[in-house]
Amino acid sequence: MNAQALPDIRFPGHDKLVDALDAAVTAGDEHAITKALRNTLCRMIRDRDVSLPECVFEPIDDHYARREIYRSPEHGYSVVAMTWGPGQGTPVHDHCGLWCVEGVWDGELEITQYELLEADAERFRFRAAGGMVAGPGSAGSLIPPHEYHSIRNTSSNEVAVSVHIYKAAMEGCSMFIPQDGEWFTRADKALPVDATH
Repeated sequence: MNAQALPDIRFPGHDKLVDALDAAVTAGDEHAITKALRNTLCRMIRDRDVSLPECVFEPIDDHYARREIYRSPEHGYSVVAMTWGPGQGTPVHDHCGLWCVEGVWDGELEITQYELLEADAERFRFRAAGGMVAGPGSAGSLIPPHEYHSIRNTSSNEVAVSVHIYKAAMEGCSMFIPQDGEWFTRADKALPVDATH
């Protein structure tokens, strides 16, 4: 993708957020980077100077929304705001080898981590390895191979918004479909982005 096509949606506090993220992604190895990004994202969520674009608070009826609001031309990382309507969520999925930091901007999300116990050519055996309900200002990180998780807005009437910072643009992932007990099958999933306006 050429530099002119990189998303750069303007919003209050845009430059403050980007400057803080740029500083965090130069923190060292992936563990240092994701720690710095977690701290930065938590700080930015609480910063009254930073407001996400209005469109990210608008859910889409038939799927959770993925709106890329920034991609760094220098560092390559991607910032995606996700909008979760009531009851919307993901299956168990991976991040195709990309580290990610995820923070809840508004509302609450249930995040469940999964441990891959074994796999053969066709099937994958997962076990839930802990979960949490995360509210505004909380953030976590996923570093492969510990990247398997699901996310769900369990509210029946509230919208939730989260911000995800990926090492690079995440345009696809593997999702895992329950089969029998702890066994799942894998399916490729394209991850298009929804329009910002």
